[in-house]
Amino acid sequence: MSYTVKQLSELTGLTPRTLHYYDAIGLLRPARDGANDYRRYGPAEVERLRQILIYRELGLPLEEIRALLDAPEADRSGALRGHLDRLLDRRRQVEALIRMVRRTLVDLEGETAMTDREKFEDLKQRAIQENEAAYGQEVRQRWGAETADACNSRVAGMPREEWEQMQREERDYQEALRRAIAAGDPAGQDAREACRLHRDWLLHYWSREMFTPEAHIALVESYSQDERFAAYYEAVAPGCADFFARAIRCFYA
Repeated sequence: MSYTVKQLSELTGLTPRTLHYYDAIGLLRPARDGANDYRRYGPAEVERLRQILIYRELGLPLEEIRALLDAPEADRSGALRGHLDRLLDRRRQVEALIRMVRRTLVDLEGETAMTDREKFEDLKQRAIQENEAAYGQEVRQRWGAETADACNSRVAGMPREEWEQMQREERDYQEALRRAIAAGDPAGQDAREACRLHRDWLLHYWSREMFTPEAHIALVESYSQDERFAAYYEAVAPGCADFFARAIRCFYA
C-alpha cells in the first residue's frame, strides 16, 4: 500500500512539515499521484524512512544520512559498524560513570570512605563523560574516533599535578580573552597570551604529533561554527568565539 503525507505522518509521528523538508533536500522523495500531484509513499519510501529514523537515532546529520543511503550497501555496512564501535565505547564510558556514582553514594552514605586517589580518578572520569556528552559527536565527526579516544586516554592517565596545571591554564586563557576583548585588539598582548595559554592547555589533550598551527587555527575557528562551542565561549565574554578566531589567526601570522 501507499501513504499520503498525512497518513505517513500519523504512522511515524513525524510532522508533515518534516516530510516536506525531507523531500525538498532529496532525502526522501515520494512518488507523485498523476491525478492530483499529491505525494504518495510506497513500500520503498517507507523502508527508506525506517532507515533514516535509525540513522537519526545514531545522531547522524541529515546530509550524512542521505550520502549513506545513496551509497553502495558495503559502504553503509562499514559506516554502521563504525557507529556500533562508537556506541560500544560510549556504553563502556557510561558503565564507568555508573561505577563512579555508586562509589560516591557509598562514600556519602558512610559505608566506606573513598581514598583521595579514587576521588581524583572519579573526577577525571566525570570530566571525560561530560565532555563526550557535550562535544564527543562533533569531535569524532570532525577529527575521527581515534583522535577522540586518544584524547580521552590522555586525560584518564593524567597525574594530579598535570590536571591541576591544566585547570589553571584554562582559567588563565579565558581571563586573558576577557582582557583582550575589552581592549578590542585581536593582535594585542592579551590576545597573544590567551592563544599561547590555550595552546598549552590544548597540549594536555593533544599529543605533540597531533598538534600543528593549522590544526590549532582550525579548532579555534570551529568554536564559532558550532552552537555548543559558541555558547561555551559566549559565557566567557560576548562575541568571544568570533574574536578568538581572529586572534588565533593573528597569533600565527
